[in-house]
Parts: sequence; C-alpha cells; structure tokens
Amino acid sequence: MLKLYAMFLTLIFLVELVAAIVGFVFRHEIKNSFKKNYEKALKQYNATGDYRSNAVDKIQSTLHCCGATNFRDWNVTNYYIEKGFPKSCCKVEDCSPQRDADKVNNEGCFIKVMTIIESEMGVVAGISFGVACFQLIGIFLAYCLSRAITNNQYEIV
Repeated sequence: MLKLYAMFLTLIFLVELVAAIVGFVFRHEIKNSFKKNYEKALKQYNATGDYRSNAVDKIQSTLHCCGATNFRDWNVTNYYIEKGFPKSCCKVEDCSPQRDADKVNNEGCFIKVMTIIESEMGVVAGISFGVACFQLIGIFLAYCLSRAITNNQYEIV
C-alpha cells in the first residue's frame, strides 16, 4: 500500500510539473485566449445577469477599467447601442448607464488583469514550489518506510 501511495503521489507530482511547464511555454497563447474571450463577453454582454456579464461587471468595477483595451471597445456592442456604457464602467458609483465618455474609466481591463497576474506570479510559484517539495518528501519517506517494512519482514517471525 505504501508503494501504491508513493506511486500515486509521484503521478500527481508529474502531472503538476507538466502543467507548470505547459503553462509557462504557452503563456502568450493563454493571454491571447483571455483577451479574445473577454472581447467576446463584451459583445455578448447584457444586463440579464448571465455569468459572463457578471464577470465583466465584477472585473470592471473592481479594477476601475472599461472595455478590453479601452472604453471604445463598448462602441461596437449591442448593449452600448441600446443603453450606453454599463454601470460598472463609471468612475463614480451612482452614475447611470449613459454615453458620456468623460464619466467612464479610460483604461482597458486586459492590461490591468495581466499586470495583476504577472505581479502575483512570484507568490504562485513560491507556493507551488513549497507544495512540490512536500510531495517529494512524502514520496521519499513512503518508499523508505516501504523498504524498511520489506527488509524487516523476515526478522519479525
């Protein structure tokens, strides 16, 4: 059982290692995919409360940004044509959806999200390294205990 435990722990460690390498190698594709999906969420934005619209509102209100690259990204959306900018784009809290570009945040959300992700990457890498070290220690100790039990099996009798 200990060898099986160590084997599964080794398998999990290898999967985590491969995921980290793939994430590092394809980080630019991940950024492009995020930008495309965010722009798609802007085009499909509505005030009915689907999960994409809620995510766009949460990002824009939390980071004080508007649109993917800037507030002009909203100009081509159906929501803007009907109602103007959403409330989450406003600089002040109690503004209503309108078309006045002076009352909305100018910066785009994509740059702000990427800045936050890149600034926190050191913390994520440190935590991942710590978890990997504990996994390696667990693998090593499980194999050592398994060998000790196997070697002492004949002395017990």
